[in-house]
Amino acid sequence: MCSQNSDSNKDNVKPALSKSQRLHKLLAQSGIGSRREMEKYIEAGRVHVNDSPATLGQLIYSNDAIKIDGRIVHLFFESKFPKILLYHKPEGEIVSVSDPQKRVTVFSKLPRIKDEKWISIGRLDINTSGLLMFTTSGDLANRLMHPKFEIEREYAVRIFGELTDDQISKLKSGVKLEDGIAKFDELRYQGGEGANRWYQVVLMEGRNREVRRLFDHFILPVSRLIRTRFGPVSLPSRLKRGMMLELEVKEVEKILKWLDMPFSLVSRNESLNKIKARKKHAHPAPYAPKVKFDRKEMADRKAKKIGKKTTKRRIRSASDIKKI
Repeated sequence: MCSQNSDSNKDNVKPALSKSQRLHKLLAQSGIGSRREMEKYIEAGRVHVNDSPATLGQLIYSNDAIKIDGRIVHLFFESKFPKILLYHKPEGEIVSVSDPQKRVTVFSKLPRIKDEKWISIGRLDINTSGLLMFTTSGDLANRLMHPKFEIEREYAVRIFGELTDDQISKLKSGVKLEDGIAKFDELRYQGGEGANRWYQVVLMEGRNREVRRLFDHFILPVSRLIRTRFGPVSLPSRLKRGMMLELEVKEVEKILKWLDMPFSLVSRNESLNKIKARKKHAHPAPYAPKVKFDRKEMADRKAKKIGKKTTKRRIRSASDIKKI
């Protein structure tokens, strides 16, 4: 009897050698979203572990069943080597997976990837253009976005009017906004024409519409806003608006080293081998996303391009050739 009880107790205990990780970290590592997003999911009761509501900081083992919104998700206990995609966002697009108003979203243009998900590193509002980064690693996204890491964001700003020396000093020392004190760590005059002036600004956080609100504080409306750099990554001059570029493995490795983030050499080499085997998956040069049309629209476009109906070519007979 004793042996039977001891056996049943062993079945209920998690294996000592089984790897365990914090739930929010594991979800981010598996590319479901950033750590902060996953914490919000857990707090909202959207995540269940073995059919029970998950808690923040909960340890997860390899034999646990995880569900988000009732759907089972597959998690990776070994971190994959991340992908990074650069996109030159034009004005008029929103950074959202879906939109009730049916506006154009950046996610609708991203290339599909198997067993992974693109996570946006920060956001740009609908009227802001420039560098927008995506990754498959929630940890990497968190490392770049979280305010405590103080990663620089650089913007080119065109305003209607000109800053005075006193206003520049206040913008660099700190201005009180509705959600607290905000400031530019760097602010440089870049010239201008007529009533418009260009400035280059750098700040260490990404609060909602922060750049615009800082200039609005002095009644200087922003007429153009372009993100030119995020951390160590600058917007390549060859990457035109609406185009995207997936970074090569060596470039991703440099970014991880710059961030002092550990990565597995095994996963790195696996990613490199996959890209070599399938060159079409890695886009070494900037490319524009394909726009899908329905059949009727495609036929109309083709007709406009040709300008007239095509005629079938007649095969000449022997008598026709003699006449020639």
